[in-house]
Amino acid sequence: MMDMPTSQSPLRIGTRGSALALAQAHETRARLMAAHDLPALAFEIVVIKTTGDRVTDRPLKEIGGKGLFTREIEEALTEGAIDIAVHSMKDMPTLQPDGLLIDCFLPREDVRDAFVSPHFASIANLPAGTVVGSSSLRRRAQLAHRRPDLQLVEFRGNVQTRLKKLDEGVAAATFLAMAGLRRLDMAHVARSAIDPEEMLPAVAQGAIGVERRAADDRAAALLHRINDVETGQRIAAERAFLTRLDGSCQTPIAGLAELDGTRLVLRGEILSPDGAVVIAGRREGSVAEGAAMGRDLAEELLGKAGPGFFG
Repeated sequence: MMDMPTSQSPLRIGTRGSALALAQAHETRARLMAAHDLPALAFEIVVIKTTGDRVTDRPLKEIGGKGLFTREIEEALTEGAIDIAVHSMKDMPTLQPDGLLIDCFLPREDVRDAFVSPHFASIANLPAGTVVGSSSLRRRAQLAHRRPDLQLVEFRGNVQTRLKKLDEGVAAATFLAMAGLRRLDMAHVARSAIDPEEMLPAVAQGAIGVERRAADDRAAALLHRINDVETGQRIAAERAFLTRLDGSCQTPIAGLAELDGTRLVLRGEILSPDGAVVIAGRREGSVAEGAAMGRDLAEELLGKAGPGFFG
């Protein structure tokens, strides 16, 4: 019989300390409570401050990329200070430390980007020269491709920080993930949700992954009950695509896998940082072929781009 967590020996859930990260950790706890009929006291949420949270005045590409939001949390997991870690999958590097794995995904939220502005209803309504803030190279490149007449500025911080910057006039508009706004009960902040046909989202956008030690059978059994299989299938295809491209915060990459019965449709694109060049492709096949489709699509786009595309 599985050794269940108790108030005396709780399952420790590691997370970043932002409002969104805490909402994701609480959702994970709520699902585990429901799946195993356990009280809240059987779980302890442990906040870990990451380098990415501490350093907010410089672009991610200058200070180390995606791993800045996961390194300290994964160290705590490896050392046994926490039992599981809750992550936004779009923040996860393509390589995981030895001994750790993610095989649990919560049901995926809205994958779309949200257009947020105090003054304008949509991208099309922005006058030429309008200042738009974003820290995402993908969003900046996609916007520059569509609207080269806009002025793009660096815009880092959590949801609340970026909304404050808008109020202060640092920029007239920005983009957030609809998933994050919905998890914070702030969907009303979005002036519009951008269709993926118009702006393909980041790989794994809207997906929460729960990481554990590979040898921890108790965590594996607890998490198995809350794993959403379809989300995992979609993420496997998208992250295989990203891995083959060696994706990081320094590379504008977008990708989205969607299920249609037993069929999986994968779309992907790579962009030059200035948005001048967009190379896109599509694959469709069985769900079981998802990861292979991701790698194959990446190979196609790399072939079209040529050896000097990523600098």
